[in-house]
Amino acid sequence: MKNELSQKNISDFKGRRGLMRKVDLKEAESLLAELIEEAAEGEDVIITRSDGVSFKIVVIPKEEPRPKFGSAKGLVEMSDDFDEPLEDFEAYAP
Repeated sequence: MKNELSQKNISDFKGRRGLMRKVDLKEAESLLAELIEEAAEGEDVIITRSDGVSFKIVVIPKEEPRPKFGSAKGLVEMSDDFDEPLEDFEAYAP
């Protein structure tokens, strides 16, 4: 994988977070799977069009599922005396 990416039209340079790979668009078309894998491993991957405009492959982290408000409705029941004082705590009450 790294050997293929070291061919012509590809340049390596140091970015803020380490190695950065710059590839022209025509080369990136045939190496997209490898470039995505490198981005997944933490390397910055830049694809440059012939007009000089550059694009960065960015890993979007998997979003953890969040609890949905109200999803437990009807699953929890409170006893009728829930708000009544507890006998064990009478000594602590004012």
